Amino acid sequence: MIKVGIIGSTGYAGQELVRILLGHKEADIRWYGSRSYAGEAYADVFRNMFQLVPDLCKGENLEKLCEEVDVIFTATPQGLCSTLVSEEILSKVKIIDLSADFRIKDVDTYEKWYGIQHGSPQFIGEAVYGLCEVNREKIRKARLVANPGCYPTCSFLSIYPLARAGIIDMKSVIIDAKSGTSGAGRGAKTANLFCEVNESIKAYGVATHRHTPEIEEQLSYASGQETVINFTPHLVPMNRGILVTAYANLVRDVTEEEMRALYEEAYDGEQFVRLLPAGVCPETRWVEGSNYTDVNIKKDERTGRVLMLGAMDNLVKGAAGQAVQNMNLMFGLPENTGLMMPPVFP
Repeated sequence: MIKVGIIGSTGYAGQELVRILLGHKEADIRWYGSRSYAGEAYADVFRNMFQLVPDLCKGENLEKLCEEVDVIFTATPQGLCSTLVSEEILSKVKIIDLSADFRIKDVDTYEKWYGIQHGSPQFIGEAVYGLCEVNREKIRKARLVANPGCYPTCSFLSIYPLARAGIIDMKSVIIDAKSGTSGAGRGAKTANLFCEVNESIKAYGVATHRHTPEIEEQLSYASGQETVINFTPHLVPMNRGILVTAYANLVRDVTEEEMRALYEEAYDGEQFVRLLPAGVCPETRWVEGSNYTDVNIKKDERTGRVLMLGAMDNLVKGAAGQAVQNMNLMFGLPENTGLMMPPVFP
């Protein structure tokens, strides 16, 4: 049985970790960490956990926590995990960080885009980017995993097969992405109030969103080329879900059937990436509450460009589900353990 601690258990991603791990046959949550609700019953914060979680919320004492658990999930704001992690802690426990602290390999890039000083740059090189479909073998051996961001996961999985094959211009990629409001976190913000977001859609972080360098870095690794993208996220009035529509110029003439074959090859045996039938567009409603990402492509014969589409649940495959997928690999379990919940509809 894997003993688990969660720092930031009362955020949306943290609560989703709790929900998933309660159904995981090999995991036992020993620590429900929360700075805001320390001393309060977890089930008083989230009533869906009434009679399921009897524990009280605890603080963020990693020194004490690492003596009690085998793995720590840090579902915390950017900058916190990097100030808490140390060689002593990593010698005792594995860490899966759901923030951006260890995703970007260049510390100057991280500090520029996030506007904060990195607390432990000595561990950036060691941290493994936790995209299981690409870094599976590295994750198995890791003691520190950087869980990918939600937008980067959906964007990367939508584009990866064509980037890897070298048939798209990696400086022509445009990503139009839309997310439900849970992606903005649980903190009280005027811009996220019901009356502010309902019956509306808006772009935000235009040309400045902090997931941009993460997407560029991972697509550069996949393609072997410097990647420069336009990434524009949008907020839509729904709880969960991300829909990505990406565009790129083709560098040579290929048929849609040839491109589909690249997706079939790339995701052959990948349980959590589903290539849809030709002509079927991904929809967030068909992945909600699950760890699946649905992808598809369409060649625009008129313009000679290709459209790459993906949909996933931002809190599951985009955060907590992917984190559990990483945990399973790190502890030698079947990768799908605890993650076989089908999408919820309606």
